[in-house]
Amino acid sequence: MSNYLNLGNEKFQISLNSEIYVDKSGLIEYTNKSISTRQRFICVSRPRRFGKSMAAEMLEAYYCRGCDSHAQFDGLQISNAQTYETHINKYNVVYINVVKFINKTVDTKSGIETIKENLVDDFKTAYPDITFRKEEPISMLEKIYGEKKIKFVFLIDEWDSPFREQKADTDGHDDYLVFLRSLFKDQEYVALAYMTGIHGIKKFCTNSSLNMFQEFSMEFPGPVKQYFGFTDGEVKALCAERGFSYDGIRDWYDGYIFENKPGEDLHMYNSNSVVSAILDNQLMSYWPRTESFEDLKQYIRLNSDGLHDVLTKLLCGDTYQIQEEIFFEDDTTQRYLNKILKQLVNLGYLAYDRGKSSVYIPNLEIKREFIEVISGMGDDPLSMLVSLSLEIIDTTLNKDGEKLANLIAKFHETCAPTRTFNDEATLADVMRFAYIAAQSEYRIESEAQAGKGYADLIFMPYDVGRNPPMVTELKYNKTADEAIGKIGDRHYVKHFDKFSYKGDILFVGINYDSGKEKDGSDGTYTVRFETVKI
Repeated sequence: MSNYLNLGNEKFQISLNSEIYVDKSGLIEYTNKSISTRQRFICVSRPRRFGKSMAAEMLEAYYCRGCDSHAQFDGLQISNAQTYETHINKYNVVYINVVKFINKTVDTKSGIETIKENLVDDFKTAYPDITFRKEEPISMLEKIYGEKKIKFVFLIDEWDSPFREQKADTDGHDDYLVFLRSLFKDQEYVALAYMTGIHGIKKFCTNSSLNMFQEFSMEFPGPVKQYFGFTDGEVKALCAERGFSYDGIRDWYDGYIFENKPGEDLHMYNSNSVVSAILDNQLMSYWPRTESFEDLKQYIRLNSDGLHDVLTKLLCGDTYQIQEEIFFEDDTTQRYLNKILKQLVNLGYLAYDRGKSSVYIPNLEIKREFIEVISGMGDDPLSMLVSLSLEIIDTTLNKDGEKLANLIAKFHETCAPTRTFNDEATLADVMRFAYIAAQSEYRIESEAQAGKGYADLIFMPYDVGRNPPMVTELKYNKTADEAIGKIGDRHYVKHFDKFSYKGDILFVGINYDSGKEKDGSDGTYTVRFETVKI
């Protein structure tokens, strides 16, 4: 049995057999155009569970000699392409999942040797009629191509495994890059070299060893952007077919937005999360807890270059403006904050809006991941802010006015961006931060037009069965009763008409009395609640 060479189409058939399958075979039309051209070297980096491995298995099934894959592809999008018959099952395909051979228990050098030995065995078995003077992969590949004139397609899945799994093995990393360079660089036998990973080549390769590769990442998704993850149209079709809530899927998993063409953006979803939610019939976080999750925790702990301030802004639902010319420079020349933000974009924890040159947290799933990570970090200032905010939310929902007033006062004292209030606007700014953790449960609108005016804060839950909508009105040197009265007088509940919501709404009136500040002491908060039904 072969280790890597011409393994057939069985892995792709598993995808086709699955209860939910979305056709991504349009990718093949792009790779067909790249066959035996200067563009034949392709590296696709995406976060976990965006369909990278499935795409590689699809390419294997399509290009692999020794099997007939027409039955798999004849009904798919690629079958309509002019190049369909030209390339199907015409190549020797080498498929290597690097993480199987280089991981936390196998060092890079040993893994490379195993890969080389297995390649030698495959070539000797597949071509017993060829006399190999030297049993070494590169010379054997050259010999096979020289005698048979059959080119090779190389599919390298998890290409960056050595850098992720053996982080301290710098000598091994150099050996690995040399191996890849010798395998691909200027080799006539290469029809296509296609690599996938979480990280791109530039992160680890600062020299020219693999400079022949085109890189398509979360920053620069390029012409393959629609083939990794699900598009908005694909999600709508799935939800309609399965009778599932499109609005819920959008809130939880949408948010990666790529430029498609002028005036049109392409929304992409984590395909694993969408499929899991539909099959489980449950909206929740399906984000994989891998080494990327550990990287996120490490970045937050270090709080380098003001990262906490940026994350606080992002968790409030804002965006963070970056300097694009700095953001996309090589890692060696970046400010450390930009380097971290860039990594979080590539890991999927942040999304990048190229048109506005800003980063943001893409969706509810990722907001919950941030909040869970931050709230469990102990005495860290950002963790204290989030933990206190979580307690403020629970106390609000429990309608404990005295406790809530004390918690907001504590937040004002220890976590607020300003301790000096001049009017309701500065008070509202502090309240946005006080309810920062509510972003994982509520869609929050500030100064939202409602009824006959503008409500200070409106909270619409993502799950109306779990939490009630809330309207929070803030007063400065007045009373909490006046705040509650204004909510009713201005008919702020009309705001919820657009959600077709019927049920209880929690009114929260908060007043800050600055009178004591004149004596040099802190002001006081009072809170009142009222529940109304619409």
